[in-house]
Amino acid sequence: MRFIIGTVNAARRHAVGFVLAFIVVAAAGLAYTARHLSIDTDTDHLFADTLPWRQAQIAESRNFPQFNNLIVAVVRAPTPEEAAETAAALNAALNADSAHFYSSSYPAGNPFYQDEGLLLLPPADLASLLNQIVAAQPFLGQLAAQPSAVGLFTGLSMIAKGVQAGTDISAYNGALAGVRQNLQDAAAGHPAPLSWQSLIMGNMGEGGTEFVLAHPKLRQGTLQPGGAATAALMRIAATLPDVKAGRAKVDYTGQIPLSDEQFASLTDGLVLGTIISIAFIALWLYLALRSWRLILPILLTLVMGLALTMTYAALAVKVINLISVAFAILFIGLAVDFAIQYCVRLRAVRLQMPDLGDALEETAREAGGQIALAATATACGFLAFVPTAFIGVAELGEIAGVGMFIAFFCTITFLPALLRLFKPRPESASVSLPGGAAADRFLHRHRRAVLSLFALLALAGLACTITLNFDANPLDTKDPKTESMRTLRSLLNDPRNNPFYAEALAPNLEAARETAHKLGALPQVAQAISGATFVPEDQDQKLAMLAQAQTILAPTLLAAANPPQTPVTAAEIRDAMAKTIADIQDAAGKLPKDSELLKIAGVLRDLQSEDDAHVMAMNGAITRFLPMELERLAHSLQAQPITEASLPPSVKADWFLPDGRVRVQAFPTAAAQTTKGMREFADAVRKVVPDAGGPAISTIATAGTILTSFREAASLAFVAIAVILLLVFRNVRDSLLVLATLTLSALLTAVFTKLAGIAINYANIIALPLLLGVGVSFNVYFVMNFRAGVRVFLASPTARAVLFSALTTATAFGTLAASADRGTASMGDLLFLSLGAVLISTFVFLPALLHSLGNARKT
Repeated sequence: MRFIIGTVNAARRHAVGFVLAFIVVAAAGLAYTARHLSIDTDTDHLFADTLPWRQAQIAESRNFPQFNNLIVAVVRAPTPEEAAETAAALNAALNADSAHFYSSSYPAGNPFYQDEGLLLLPPADLASLLNQIVAAQPFLGQLAAQPSAVGLFTGLSMIAKGVQAGTDISAYNGALAGVRQNLQDAAAGHPAPLSWQSLIMGNMGEGGTEFVLAHPKLRQGTLQPGGAATAALMRIAATLPDVKAGRAKVDYTGQIPLSDEQFASLTDGLVLGTIISIAFIALWLYLALRSWRLILPILLTLVMGLALTMTYAALAVKVINLISVAFAILFIGLAVDFAIQYCVRLRAVRLQMPDLGDALEETAREAGGQIALAATATACGFLAFVPTAFIGVAELGEIAGVGMFIAFFCTITFLPALLRLFKPRPESASVSLPGGAAADRFLHRHRRAVLSLFALLALAGLACTITLNFDANPLDTKDPKTESMRTLRSLLNDPRNNPFYAEALAPNLEAARETAHKLGALPQVAQAISGATFVPEDQDQKLAMLAQAQTILAPTLLAAANPPQTPVTAAEIRDAMAKTIADIQDAAGKLPKDSELLKIAGVLRDLQSEDDAHVMAMNGAITRFLPMELERLAHSLQAQPITEASLPPSVKADWFLPDGRVRVQAFPTAAAQTTKGMREFADAVRKVVPDAGGPAISTIATAGTILTSFREAASLAFVAIAVILLLVFRNVRDSLLVLATLTLSALLTAVFTKLAGIAINYANIIALPLLLGVGVSFNVYFVMNFRAGVRVFLASPTARAVLFSALTTATAFGTLAASADRGTASMGDLLFLSLGAVLISTFVFLPALLHSLGNARKT
């Protein structure tokens, strides 16, 4: 206590020197901070590299670096051909842009998949597909002989004649509907390409989605390191023909844009939010202090403390992360409490001691010890996180913990010096909390009922604590309105696009095949593939099937390889239309009224009346991809045996390691998009492969690390705070008063969180150390007043200071709750709830408890 009083006296006697010294130190510190403090937006770095799951994650990144730091361009088009054509063009353009990209790849465009793709199908699927193609051989033959609308219409005539002969054409309804839709578009003046790939493969009506994987050159040190590369990708995409024509669309997602957009959402509206927050803080300070001569010193002290805390972060931590960046908000929310306590108590002292110098010393004597204890206990609540493996919160705990000591030091040095210079006027009216006396009487009169109610709430809080949900999915903390999140969400219906897959390394090809088979049989797994998938089994059987199909289709393929040299004319197309209409009309009696063939005949009548330009435009659209698809079919039927040695280097690098190990991947069902489903998927996979890794495994392990870290830190903080209270109070009962109220605050927070339907996640869970900090501070003030003989709790200047301190803290948190980032917003919401729980505990439960103790003596 003598140190605090001596320091305050020195500051008030040498006010100018103290202020100038602080300004010099802060200016030098901020200059150093601007050059040396950086932000790491990589969420992988939020956890210690020594954790087993992090080591596995690091090993995965080292083994397959081609999947790290990606921008994933998602190309969509109405037809698979347009999507593939656009993706190939985009990939070529990105590889040419060496200013923004190291490299780019289009995996599905690898010739291996076009030449050998049919061998990768299971025998039953391959047989079904080949039977379908062979059955369409007469139709394909017409197209190969005349790759134009004439060939298509001749094929339609053959189908109509088949109906006359009694053939069931229901299997062709999907294909005929696709043809009819394209002809309708052409008749309406909007000719669109016909997907021959879908027509031949039997998946008519399905659009195409392709992926291009780009490795951007990152601009480290900027707020969005991949922003320039992402913008370049979209500029390039906008120049592609099918994109310009509105036939294809390019979106993006991936680790880089997800990270960039998360940080952008963190800073979105930050300036406006901060200005509004400061304005409200100034309002609360005015209502608490009623004098700008007190308000400005508090604000300047807050700024000074923040500047010095930032300097410490630059010196000791150097690189802050997406969690520790919140230290500024926490500092403002907590440090302002110390200054408000000092100034409100100063106002009360000056009612009996008008002289400012004497009042500053007396305030230090009355409140200095309380503020010191509050700062120390609060710092312990934060510093308890430093030893944990959750590096993100450990750094936050270190910076915020040291920041509490810095804030206390500024409160007993810089603040008194400023107050001496600003010379606030003496007080003439009471500074007690309005309505506080009536509230005190009510709590004294109904203390037993109040305590009984809180006992029930504590039991409810205990039950809620047990059933609180932890949302392990990091995507749920991101802004769903960003481009990368919208794109990612749109892909999740296909299990193969789920980012939370599991993977493992098998010692060899056969072991990989066996592991994939076991994983694929799990009900939680939608699909399992491995390097062995690309060296398929039953190749002799499949090659024989392909050879047989190739023999049957030989005339068609030969004709396709030698197309007619004379271009088709509009007149020839009209003649073919007329014949097709007549053949369909002849078969009309055997067709249902809603037959696609009859609809096609009606569209062809409309097209007959169009001019030559429209007819030729229709022909060009319909046959645009026909030669390419016939060539692709010919290549796919000439597949050669696949061995591990014959795999292309690009495919082999994705699935095989130089030491012979083979990669295995398991993709979850849609149920794994929830935390419960993801946990069940991860557990099922690890029963088959105990050392499995991948995003699903690491995500569940991350949740475990977070929860373990908070349990450890909460226990350590609770013990540390208890020890400090015992050392200062030298009284078990008074220490328990603070701890009991703190525990009740935590239980009430659990109740409020459950009622609000808020799930705990890795972002908002940092509200818990703040709960410790605020709760300890407020409770210490009341208990120390009680020890000093005060029996009017809510009518005291302390209550006024606590209330307006809470309001300023809540306002600071408002900046977080209004964030576009869902994780940050949920953090703000949970901070509000926890602050409300602390206020209820401090203003209702603690006074009722203290009233029930009567005139217990100070010991």
